[in-house]
Amino acid sequence: MTVADSATDEMRRRILAGELADGTPVRQDALAEELGSSRIPIREALSRLEAEGLVASYPHRGYVVTALSRDEIKELFELRAMLEPELLRVAIPRMTEEHFAEAQAVLDQYTANLDSEDVHLWGELNTRYHLALYAASERRKTIEIVRSLLVNTDRYTRLVITLDHGVDSAKDDHGGLLDLCRRGAINQAVALTRDHIQRAEAGLLDMLDNQAP
Repeated sequence: MTVADSATDEMRRRILAGELADGTPVRQDALAEELGSSRIPIREALSRLEAEGLVASYPHRGYVVTALSRDEIKELFELRAMLEPELLRVAIPRMTEEHFAEAQAVLDQYTANLDSEDVHLWGELNTRYHLALYAASERRKTIEIVRSLLVNTDRYTRLVITLDHGVDSAKDDHGGLLDLCRRGAINQAVALTRDHIQRAEAGLLDMLDNQAP
Protein backbone atom coordinates (compact mmCIF):
# COMPACT_ATOMS: atom_id res chain seq x y z
CA MET A 1 0.00 0.00 0.00
CA THR A 2 1.39 3.41 -0.97
CA VAL A 3 1.46 6.49 1.24
CA ALA A 4 -1.32 8.00 -0.87
CA ASP A 5 -3.41 4.84 -0.38
CA SER A 6 -2.93 5.01 3.39
CA ALA A 7 -3.74 8.72 3.47
CA THR A 8 -6.87 8.16 1.37
CA ASP A 9 -8.11 5.38 3.65
CA GLU A 10 -7.45 7.39 6.81
CA MET A 11 -9.12 10.57 5.59
CA ARG A 12 -12.08 8.60 4.23
CA ARG A 13 -12.43 6.88 7.61
CA ARG A 14 -12.42 10.21 9.44
CA ILE A 15 -15.07 11.68 7.16
CA LEU A 16 -17.34 8.63 7.36
CA ALA A 17 -16.90 8.45 11.13
CA GLY A 18 -17.87 12.10 11.49
CA GLU A 19 -14.47 13.10 12.87
CA LEU A 20 -14.26 15.54 9.96
CA ALA A 21 -17.72 17.08 9.84
CA ASP A 22 -19.45 18.50 6.77
CA GLY A 23 -17.96 21.85 5.83
CA THR A 24 -14.68 21.28 7.68
CA PRO A 25 -11.60 22.66 5.88
CA VAL A 26 -8.91 20.05 5.21
CA ARG A 27 -5.51 21.33 6.30
CA GLN A 28 -2.98 19.67 4.03
CA ASP A 29 0.09 20.74 5.99
CA ALA A 30 -1.34 19.49 9.26
CA LEU A 31 -2.37 16.19 7.71
CA ALA A 32 1.01 15.69 6.10
CA GLU A 33 2.74 16.29 9.43
CA GLU A 34 0.33 14.07 11.32
CA LEU A 35 0.62 11.20 8.84
CA GLY A 36 4.37 11.64 8.47
CA SER A 37 4.37 12.29 4.74
CA SER A 38 5.01 15.02 2.23
CA ARG A 39 2.16 17.06 0.76
CA ILE A 40 2.29 15.19 -2.57
CA PRO A 41 0.53 11.99 -1.40
CA ILE A 42 -1.91 14.12 0.61
CA ARG A 43 -2.86 16.02 -2.55
CA GLU A 44 -3.25 12.72 -4.41
CA ALA A 45 -5.46 11.37 -1.63
CA LEU A 46 -7.62 14.50 -1.66
CA SER A 47 -8.00 14.23 -5.43
CA ARG A 48 -9.30 10.68 -4.99
CA LEU A 49 -11.69 11.74 -2.24
CA GLU A 50 -12.95 14.56 -4.44
CA ALA A 51 -13.74 12.01 -7.16
CA GLU A 52 -15.72 10.06 -4.54
CA GLY A 53 -17.64 13.19 -3.61
CA LEU A 54 -16.36 13.35 -0.02
CA VAL A 55 -14.42 16.60 -0.42
CA ALA A 56 -14.56 19.54 -2.80
CA SER A 57 -11.88 22.05 -3.77
CA TYR A 58 -12.48 25.79 -3.89
CA PRO A 59 -10.24 28.64 -5.09
CA HIS A 60 -8.48 30.38 -2.18
CA ARG A 61 -10.06 27.93 0.29
CA GLY A 62 -8.54 24.60 -0.62
CA TYR A 63 -10.35 21.36 0.15
CA VAL A 64 -13.48 21.20 2.30
CA VAL A 65 -15.50 18.18 3.45
CA THR A 66 -18.67 18.18 1.37
CA ALA A 67 -22.07 18.86 2.88
CA LEU A 68 -24.90 17.28 0.90
CA SER A 69 -28.26 18.98 0.58
CA ARG A 70 -31.54 17.17 1.24
CA ASP A 71 -32.17 16.85 -2.50
CA GLU A 72 -28.69 15.46 -3.10
CA ILE A 73 -29.09 12.88 -0.34
CA LYS A 74 -32.48 11.89 -1.76
CA GLU A 75 -30.98 11.50 -5.23
CA LEU A 76 -28.15 9.27 -3.96
CA PHE A 77 -30.59 6.94 -2.21
CA GLU A 78 -32.82 6.82 -5.27
CA LEU A 79 -29.84 5.79 -7.40
CA ARG A 80 -28.96 3.10 -4.88
CA ALA A 81 -32.52 1.79 -4.97
CA MET A 82 -32.29 1.49 -8.76
CA LEU A 83 -28.83 -0.08 -9.05
CA GLU A 84 -28.32 -2.31 -6.01
CA PRO A 85 -31.36 -4.58 -6.37
CA GLU A 86 -30.39 -5.34 -9.96
CA LEU A 87 -26.79 -6.05 -8.99
CA LEU A 88 -28.06 -8.55 -6.43
CA ARG A 89 -30.43 -10.11 -8.98
CA VAL A 90 -27.44 -10.87 -11.21
CA ALA A 91 -25.16 -11.87 -8.33
CA ILE A 92 -27.27 -14.47 -6.50
CA PRO A 93 -27.19 -17.24 -9.16
CA ARG A 94 -23.40 -16.84 -9.37
CA MET A 95 -22.67 -16.87 -5.64
CA THR A 96 -20.33 -19.56 -4.35
CA GLU A 97 -19.49 -20.67 -0.82
CA GLU A 98 -16.54 -18.32 -0.97
CA HIS A 99 -18.86 -15.38 -1.63
CA PHE A 100 -21.14 -16.43 1.22
CA ALA A 101 -18.19 -16.85 3.59
CA GLU A 102 -16.86 -13.37 2.76
CA ALA A 103 -20.27 -11.76 3.28
CA GLN A 104 -20.77 -13.68 6.53
CA ALA A 105 -17.38 -12.57 7.86
CA VAL A 106 -18.20 -8.91 7.21
CA LEU A 107 -21.70 -9.36 8.65
CA ASP A 108 -20.29 -10.88 11.85
CA GLN A 109 -17.93 -7.93 12.28
CA TYR A 110 -20.74 -5.48 11.51
CA THR A 111 -23.06 -7.10 14.05
CA ALA A 112 -20.35 -7.07 16.70
CA ASN A 113 -19.79 -3.35 16.11
CA LEU A 114 -23.52 -2.66 16.29
CA ASP A 115 -23.64 -4.48 19.64
CA SER A 116 -20.64 -2.58 20.95
CA GLU A 117 -22.04 0.71 19.65
CA ASP A 118 -18.77 1.38 17.84
CA VAL A 119 -20.38 4.01 15.63
CA HIS A 120 -17.18 4.94 13.82
CA LEU A 121 -17.08 1.70 11.79
CA TRP A 122 -20.77 1.38 10.94
CA GLY A 123 -20.54 3.18 7.62
CA GLU A 124 -17.43 1.35 6.43
CA LEU A 125 -18.76 -2.08 7.39
CA ASN A 126 -22.15 -1.37 5.80
CA THR A 127 -20.39 -0.54 2.53
CA ARG A 128 -18.18 -3.63 2.72
CA TYR A 129 -21.17 -5.88 3.41
CA HIS A 130 -23.27 -4.64 0.51
CA LEU A 131 -20.33 -4.84 -1.89
CA ALA A 132 -19.57 -8.40 -0.73
CA LEU A 133 -23.10 -9.39 -1.75
CA TYR A 134 -22.77 -7.79 -5.18
CA ALA A 135 -19.26 -9.04 -5.99
CA ALA A 136 -20.45 -12.19 -7.77
CA SER A 137 -22.29 -10.09 -10.36
CA GLU A 138 -18.88 -9.14 -11.81
CA ARG A 139 -20.39 -5.91 -13.11
CA ARG A 140 -17.33 -3.87 -12.23
CA LYS A 141 -18.48 -0.52 -13.60
CA THR A 142 -21.82 -0.66 -11.81
CA ILE A 143 -20.18 -1.86 -8.60
CA GLU A 144 -17.77 1.08 -8.70
CA ILE A 145 -20.68 3.49 -9.09
CA VAL A 146 -22.52 1.81 -6.21
CA ARG A 147 -19.39 1.90 -4.06
CA SER A 148 -19.24 5.67 -4.51
CA LEU A 149 -22.94 6.00 -3.66
CA LEU A 150 -22.48 3.87 -0.53
CA VAL A 151 -19.45 5.87 0.60
CA ASN A 152 -21.41 9.10 0.26
CA THR A 153 -24.61 7.86 1.92
CA ASP A 154 -23.16 5.73 4.71
CA ARG A 155 -22.01 8.75 6.73
CA TYR A 156 -25.71 9.65 6.86
CA THR A 157 -27.06 6.10 7.11
CA ARG A 158 -25.29 5.58 10.41
CA LEU A 159 -27.32 8.49 11.79
CA VAL A 160 -30.50 6.56 10.97
CA ILE A 161 -29.16 3.49 12.80
CA THR A 162 -28.90 5.57 15.99
CA LEU A 163 -32.66 6.23 15.91
CA ASP A 164 -35.16 4.06 17.79
CA HIS A 165 -34.86 0.37 16.76
CA GLY A 166 -32.32 1.30 14.11
CA VAL A 167 -29.76 -1.25 15.32
CA ASP A 168 -32.35 -4.04 15.40
CA SER A 169 -33.58 -3.15 11.92
CA ALA A 170 -30.04 -3.13 10.55
CA LYS A 171 -29.37 -6.57 12.02
CA ASP A 172 -32.67 -8.01 10.77
CA ASP A 173 -32.29 -6.63 7.24
CA HIS A 174 -28.66 -7.59 6.73
CA GLY A 175 -29.01 -11.03 8.29
CA GLY A 176 -32.22 -11.72 6.42
CA LEU A 177 -30.66 -10.61 3.15
CA LEU A 178 -27.78 -13.07 3.39
CA ASP A 179 -30.20 -15.86 4.31
CA LEU A 180 -32.31 -15.15 1.21
CA CYS A 181 -29.17 -15.15 -0.95
CA ARG A 182 -28.12 -18.53 0.43
CA ARG A 183 -31.58 -19.94 -0.36
CA GLY A 184 -31.50 -18.51 -3.87
CA ALA A 185 -34.66 -16.51 -3.18
CA ILE A 186 -33.88 -13.90 -5.80
CA ASN A 187 -37.16 -11.97 -5.91
CA GLN A 188 -37.43 -11.75 -2.13
CA ALA A 189 -33.79 -10.65 -1.78
CA VAL A 190 -34.23 -7.99 -4.46
CA ALA A 191 -37.40 -6.71 -2.77
CA LEU A 192 -35.74 -6.61 0.65
CA THR A 193 -32.74 -4.73 -0.75
CA ARG A 194 -34.94 -2.07 -2.30
CA ASP A 195 -37.10 -1.79 0.82
CA HIS A 196 -33.99 -1.61 3.04
CA ILE A 197 -32.60 1.33 1.05
CA GLN A 198 -35.91 3.16 0.80
CA ARG A 199 -36.61 2.84 4.53
CA ALA A 200 -33.15 4.22 5.31
CA GLU A 201 -33.86 7.12 2.94
CA ALA A 202 -37.25 7.84 4.50
CA GLY A 203 -35.86 7.71 8.03
CA LEU A 204 -32.99 10.03 7.20
CA LEU A 205 -35.09 12.57 5.33
CA ASP A 206 -37.63 12.59 8.12
CA MET A 207 -34.84 13.22 10.64
CA LEU A 208 -33.42 16.05 8.51
CA ASP A 209 -36.87 17.62 8.09
CA ASN A 210 -37.49 17.52 11.84
CA GLN A 211 -34.15 19.19 12.50
CA ALA A 212 -34.71 21.93 9.95
CA PRO A 213 -35.43 25.37 11.40
